[in-house]
Amino acid sequence: MAQGPLNGLRVVEFAGLGPAPFCGMLLSDLGADVVRIDRKDARPAAPHQVTQRGRRSLALDLKNKDSIALCLDLFERAEVVFEGFRPGVMERLGLGPDVALNLNPKLVYGRMTGWGQTGPLAHAAGHDINYIAISGALHAIGTRERPIPPLNLIGDFGGGALYLAFGMLAALTHARATGKGQVVDAAMSDGAASLMSYFYGFRAEGVHTKERAANRIDGGAPFYDVYRCADGEWIALGSIEPQFYKLLREKVGLDDPAFDVQMDRARWPELKEKLVRVIATKSRDEWCALMEGTDVCFAPVLEMDEAPAYPHNRERKTFVEIAGVVQPAPAPRFDATPGAIQGPPPEIGAHNQACLRDWGIAGERIEELQNKGVI
Repeated sequence: MAQGPLNGLRVVEFAGLGPAPFCGMLLSDLGADVVRIDRKDARPAAPHQVTQRGRRSLALDLKNKDSIALCLDLFERAEVVFEGFRPGVMERLGLGPDVALNLNPKLVYGRMTGWGQTGPLAHAAGHDINYIAISGALHAIGTRERPIPPLNLIGDFGGGALYLAFGMLAALTHARATGKGQVVDAAMSDGAASLMSYFYGFRAEGVHTKERAANRIDGGAPFYDVYRCADGEWIALGSIEPQFYKLLREKVGLDDPAFDVQMDRARWPELKEKLVRVIATKSRDEWCALMEGTDVCFAPVLEMDEAPAYPHNRERKTFVEIAGVVQPAPAPRFDATPGAIQGPPPEIGAHNQACLRDWGIAGERIEELQNKGVI
């Protein structure tokens, strides 16, 4: 039986790439019964496809009218449906939100795209780097010389999947209270812009400049940056508040009077060069021994292979191993209804019969679908 605060929630997911599967993983990790509509000719699942975990797979040919009819049957039984195709694809299949909400007025219909359902770019191709480019996020990240593409955490997963999950659960709350479903238009470009709210506030205040690596928390300040140690490893410092900065100076031995004025931006490049030289005198382990667990706001910069074994992560069981693959555990945590990984990535079509039975499709209908080759 599924475990988590979303236990009992029926979700139909149309298989896609990037943020949409991640959204499905989040819902499944929190207990939702997520039935993923896969293509019959989709590549076999593999244990390393972490964001595919925990679903049940129903393999269909969406060019087949009987497959479309079956999807509509599932829509009537679901509370949430979501897809990650370009605008218009689901409508052409006969599975668009107008049809879906006519069948099931309480349905929450989530749509995950890069540019959104409307606007001049709505039908254009794109990737995370493009969506965060028009939000202001990409320009703000990098060195003084050039923007640097970050991992696709900001557009795809933060601005996309998390906003889709948040939006659909908000719409679900409304639907359960009023009986009225709706469409959730989750655009990665919108989500990335929303994630930048804090910094747009700083820009309006005049605190955050347009220059990269020149601000408090973009690597411009000496007290908030990463530093290379004597062994070639790195540490991260975030000593913004005066009391934390004072402790950093004590731990590192920064008795040079030049460090007395913490927020003198004109001195930051000079102070950073001095701090670079100091940090380079000890290994990462030596700095950990001096500063780890203190209010310096310190952490070692870990490689992905190191992170699961880090004591704090190990104590909290932040990572787990499923089917031989080390991967992050469900988050966030709930004390009364903890989430759980419901299983490894499923084989394509592995649950053709079981999920239909569980969702109330009659046995004779399932047999008919088998005889027609729909499943």
